[in-house]
Amino acid sequence: MKKLLEGIVKFRQGDFENHKELFMGLKEGQNPHTLFISCSDSRIDPNMITKTLPGELFIIRNIANIVPPYRKTAEYVATTSAIEYAVLHLGVENIIVCGHSNCGGCAACLKPIDSLDNLPHTKKWLELSYSIRDKVMNEVGEEYPEIREWMMEQGNVVEQLKHLLTYPYIKEKVCAGSLKLSGWHYIIETGEIFIYNKESQEFLLANGRN
Repeated sequence: MKKLLEGIVKFRQGDFENHKELFMGLKEGQNPHTLFISCSDSRIDPNMITKTLPGELFIIRNIANIVPPYRKTAEYVATTSAIEYAVLHLGVENIIVCGHSNCGGCAACLKPIDSLDNLPHTKKWLELSYSIRDKVMNEVGEEYPEIREWMMEQGNVVEQLKHLLTYPYIKEKVCAGSLKLSGWHYIIETGEIFIYNKESQEFLLANGRN
């Protein structure tokens, strides 16, 4: 806690003062250009890897950057309601689904189902990615764990892009050209970001060194 308390003092004295006019403008409301859906993993910092300032990204974070398929429900739905708010109320121009290397959620999908019995809500949530898990496990043997992990992470991103298109208002805006969807795979240890190319159906390096 001490580190956090020291941090808020430094923020007020440093970053806030350096962007004082920005924060004064943000008190009137927000107008983000992008909905950024990423994993809750503490190693992922959407603003840092995109070099964006407060007010630019509307961020949703959950285990394994999952997007539940659209459905009408009376349940309390955090991710679904946040997507609805970002697209219909804030009018974002882009939606990015950003997966990452060494994802604990994706790794858990590849383990025996009973390994998550002590985390029942996590286990239920990850069922949304089981179709990708099954495909990866059928295509790649256990002797290639790194390939399995890579395929699971990237396949999971593509699956969530498909889920986004089950939202009627998203599909309508994408077809009209007013909303763009993109899938990213961020490599923690190298800083590389691979972006999914729909035409070639592969992830291509977007930020290689010059």
